Amino acid sequence: MVELHRPRVKYVIGPDGSPLTVADLPPVTTKRWVIRRKAEVVAAVRGGLISLEEACSRYTLTVDEFLSWQMSIDQYGLAGLRTTRIQQYRM
Repeated sequence: MVELHRPRVKYVIGPDGSPLTVADLPPVTTKRWVIRRKAEVVAAVRGGLISLEEACSRYTLTVDEFLSWQMSIDQYGLAGLRTTRIQQYRM
């Protein structure tokens, strides 16, 4: 079977509206996930800068964890990524 690969883009528009490149992504050693870092990783995957598999491998995330970030952004905007608000949003 022939596997189609999307060509990798050089940059995407980040959550703050500025260009985001692979070099701008959070460090691989990131342990503290603040809203901005989560949003940058989601924007990078959505824009094709990195793949979902690459993001999960790079940051030791589960697919479910990444998808929950994506769903929170879709439903509540960046504020949905606040860990202190998870209980309120999940009701």
